[in-house]
Amino acid sequence: MIDVAFLGTHVRPADTAVVIDVLRATSTITLALASGYERVLVAGSIDQARTLRAEDRVLAGEVRCARAPGFDLGNSPEETLEPRGAELVLATTNGAPAIVASAEVAGEVLLASMLNLAAVAARIGGGDILLVCAGTDGRVSIEDVYLAGRVSIVLEGPRSDATHVAEAVAAAYPTALAALEASAGAVGLRREGLESDIAFCAQESIVEVVPRLTETIDGVAIIEAAPAPARAGAATIEGDGNEDS
Repeated sequence: MIDVAFLGTHVRPADTAVVIDVLRATSTITLALASGYERVLVAGSIDQARTLRAEDRVLAGEVRCARAPGFDLGNSPEETLEPRGAELVLATTNGAPAIVASAEVAGEVLLASMLNLAAVAARIGGGDILLVCAGTDGRVSIEDVYLAGRVSIVLEGPRSDATHVAEAVAAAYPTALAALEASAGAVGLRREGLESDIAFCAQESIVEVVPRLTETIDGVAIIEAAPAPARAGAATIEGDGNEDS
């Protein structure tokens, strides 16, 4: 079954949960791992993130779109393009709680954004799949439902009514940018002078990294890049006596 939870608070047990917070947590995590951060530690709150500060860790987080006081970075994906440490600690208003909640009930947790849409869709297996939309301040968000529809439409299997709704939302917008610009999340970003994040997060399939939950420690979700799937026909040849100089 392919199902959609329209809010992060509506998670339920599933074989695979795919968490979506297009503006901006899952976009930021995806780009951070693609840029070279070894892992992302997702904290459930700003206060918890502060307790995780340590050498070679970078604190990133936002409160209602603005950078959290005392943090190294906000929640703009482009801020992670040049890693400043081995690990990124992230706390956000909507995405981080949805990831932590999904970690408690799902067998596998993946993170999706427009930036890695194709890679995530290719990674999702069978079974009971729940696409988790983080939402915005406790309300359903267009951009997350849009991406849920884009993901689900390429998957095979029976669909819930919620999934059909998400696919209809995806079909209603000519481009990802149009969906993101129509969202309430975009309003907050414009208010904080972060409008460039909207266009950046609307880019489709520009990285192949699929963030995956590896473990949860004291309520902190540890996210790393999932291993690349084996390519058909690939082979390793060893000991043939020929070496490049």
